[in-house]
Amino acid sequence: MFDKLAVFCGNANPNLAKDICRYLKIKLGDALVSRFNEGEICVKINENVRGKDVFLIQPTSPPPNENMMELLIMIDALKRASARRITAVLPYYGYARQDRKDQPRVPITAKLAADLITVAGASRLLTVDLHAGQIQGFFNIPVDHLYAVNVFVEYYQKLRLENLVVVSPDVGGIKMARAYAKRFAAGLAIIDKRRLDSEKTTVMNVMGEVEGKNAIIVDDMVSTAGSLVEATQALKEQGAGDIYAAITHPVLSGPAMERIENCALKHLAVCDTIPVEDSKLHPKIKLLTVAPLLAEAIRRIHREESVSSLFD
Repeated sequence: MFDKLAVFCGNANPNLAKDICRYLKIKLGDALVSRFNEGEICVKINENVRGKDVFLIQPTSPPPNENMMELLIMIDALKRASARRITAVLPYYGYARQDRKDQPRVPITAKLAADLITVAGASRLLTVDLHAGQIQGFFNIPVDHLYAVNVFVEYYQKLRLENLVVVSPDVGGIKMARAYAKRFAAGLAIIDKRRLDSEKTTVMNVMGEVEGKNAIIVDDMVSTAGSLVEATQALKEQGAGDIYAAITHPVLSGPAMERIENCALKHLAVCDTIPVEDSKLHPKIKLLTVAPLLAEAIRRIHREESVSSLFD
């Protein structure tokens, strides 16, 4: 069946796409994704995809607008080239934080992005650790939502950390933290915080027993690292021991690197859903890969097999 499988990518994360193809033992599809002189995106699919099951790997990570337009244009090109099915593989789903109206006269951009991907011609979506699970309902096409929890658990178990407590940096992340705590057979703690604006938060208190324990903070993304630093400080004030973090998407924008370097966090593990520049590979940061997870999901979807076990 693999003769009908094709994997393509844009410019957002080609290294991840190559790793996925290496796992699947197939060649990455040949496509030209460039720019005209005035900046318009130019796409040309350089091989026959008629009747094929195509997977397009393109996270809408920074720069989100450029990567989103590449995604939409490539989907359109593949559709017009008569691909049988097009699965948009977004390891990182941009605009996910704008998933509701939390104040008057603001958009729900996560829904708009879902509509654009669907109208462009995607048949289904494959993604990892959405910022909010309800985003799956924004799509009128099937969505396979994978979780990176097993990638992190396997890594941290090798470090043989003892006396662990898993910490959610906010109330919204309780479900994710509970999944980690179950796998680590560890305690669970939650940081109650109040958000001042889109970038600043004030930690209120820590709910759960953390004194004398090694803590692992879990979250779906680290952007400016403000919440991460606040959580680390709050845990230290409550007497926690070594503090680690397992955060899927390394957006790492603005003052993130400086904050991570100067805070009490001992170690931060992130995934390659977003490419990390060499300048941001600080000794505190460990980059893990989700290529085997995504490749296995692609293989099962292509063969019309169950992928439910990968959701756990």
